[in-house]
Formats: sequence, structure tokens, C-alpha cells
Amino acid sequence: MTGETTTTGEETEQALPDRLNVYRVALYAVLFALIGFFMAPIEAGLVTSFKTTTAVTETASFAPPTPEGFTFQKWQTAFDTLLRGLINSFIFAAPATVISALLGSMTAYGLTQIDWRGQVPIIALIIAGIFIPYQAVLVPLSQIWSTYIPLVDLLWPVWQLFGISSDYGNLMALSLSHIAYGIPICTLLFRSYYKSMSIDMIEAARLDGASVRRIYQRIVLPLSTPMFAVVLIYQFTQIWNDLLFALILIATSSSEAAPVTLILAGLGEAQQGTDFGLRMAGALLTALPTLIIYILFGEEFAKGVAT
Repeated sequence: MTGETTTTGEETEQALPDRLNVYRVALYAVLFALIGFFMAPIEAGLVTSFKTTTAVTETASFAPPTPEGFTFQKWQTAFDTLLRGLINSFIFAAPATVISALLGSMTAYGLTQIDWRGQVPIIALIIAGIFIPYQAVLVPLSQIWSTYIPLVDLLWPVWQLFGISSDYGNLMALSLSHIAYGIPICTLLFRSYYKSMSIDMIEAARLDGASVRRIYQRIVLPLSTPMFAVVLIYQFTQIWNDLLFALILIATSSSEAAPVTLILAGLGEAQQGTDFGLRMAGALLTALPTLIIYILFGEEFAKGVAT
């Protein structure tokens, strides 16, 4: 009996690693399948951007181009066409991202680290602002910037002084709209971060007589770097990829202030049909800035998400 029991135990010990190996192989197989599933559209778009128009119609979308069907011309054309839009998008997206993040941080600091009456209604309004869809504010947004605050007309001397198109007044309106629309979500993100922050240093600074502004500048702001990375990546991606507000405030891709998404919407369209190679090159080129931002702030982003 003892021999049989020992043999059974040894067999169980040998079967356990085999079972774990099978489980690990199955797990990696599923992971690689999911990676392939999600990467397939990117791979198809990338190889299509290097194909000639003839190669696009004669080969499968995911198949690499043949030596005869390979070309860099699509990327060159896309860059030349989108360069103006890329510059315009940086002009309005960069300040909108930074300002909305700073305002969200200061608002969250005032709603978490400072006690004052009326906080709850303000927090409720900020949370409600997150759930207002873009479509619900298109008409009032258009009326505000065209009737009540016409930046194109109000800043006309500035456009004349610097010799730039008055269309950039609409680009400024687009940037301000994204700042206002981004404050609620930025505030909510920073508020959750500040609520988990240790208050020992803040209380010590208060006992030493530091003002609210000085505490924020010297203690809270330096400790907020990981969450700033999260907010900057999120906000920049949302603002950079926006098309709806641009359609309302800029309206046409022929405008000198047209952002890249507005120009990209009509890229590759012609009476002969759609140039898919040019469109894929333009889409990948437009996506590069958001990828670069993530690479630059990726490490801090991971820390911010973990907290």
C-alpha cells in the first residue's frame, strides 16, 4: 500500500508541471492571437501606404508590396498635403492640453486639500460636465464664437499687424473650447490622485505658515508629475484627434487654419476613386504625434495609472 501511495504521489508531481506547461502554452497562444488581431489593421495600413495605386488593387490588403509595387511617393504626398494641418494642430492642441491640465490640477487641489463651503455642488457640476456629449453643445458653441465673442473680428488688428490670416481666430476659439471642455475630466483625474496623496507634508507646511498658493507650488505640483503625464497623454490624444469641433468652428479644409484631422478627412478622395495608399500614409502620419507623446511620458504615465 505504501509503495502504491508513493507511486501515485510521484505521478501527481510529474503531472502538475505538464499541466502548467499546457496552460502556459495555451495562454501565450491566446495572447499572440489577440496581438495579431489588434495589430492586423495597423499592419495592413502600413503596407498599403507603401504600395502604388496599381499594387493596392492587385494585392491583398495585408500582403507586402512587390518590388515593382513599392513606393515612397504616398508618404511624400501625404506629408506635403498635411504639413499645414500638422502645424495648425500643434498650435491649438499643445496650449489647450497644458492649460486644461494646469486648471484641472488647481481645481482639484482646491476641492480636495482645502475645506470650504459649497464643494459638493461644484464637484457635482464638474462630474456632470464630463457626460455632456459634443453633439449637445455644437449649436451654442457656434453661436458663442460667431455672435457673442467673434475673435476673428475682435482681434482683427492683431491679424493685420502680424500679417496672418484671420482664420486663426477660429483656431484660437477651437483651442479655448477644448480647454473648457477638458477641465472637468482633468479635475476628476487629479482629484482622485490628490485624495490618495499623503497630507503629512501639507499639514507640516501649514503649521510653518505656508500659504495655499505656496503649498501648491512647492509640494503638490512637484508630486503631481505622474498624474500630469496621464492627463497630458489623455488630453493631447483627445484634442489632437478631434474632428467635430473643427468641422463646426473651422468648417473647411481649405482654410489656412484647418487642423490636420480636417484635411485628412478628404485626403485621397478623387473622381477616379479613393487613393487608399495615400489615405493610409496620411492616417499613420497624423497618428505619429500622439505616439511620440506617449513614448516621452510613458514611464510617468505608468506610475500615474498605478496610483
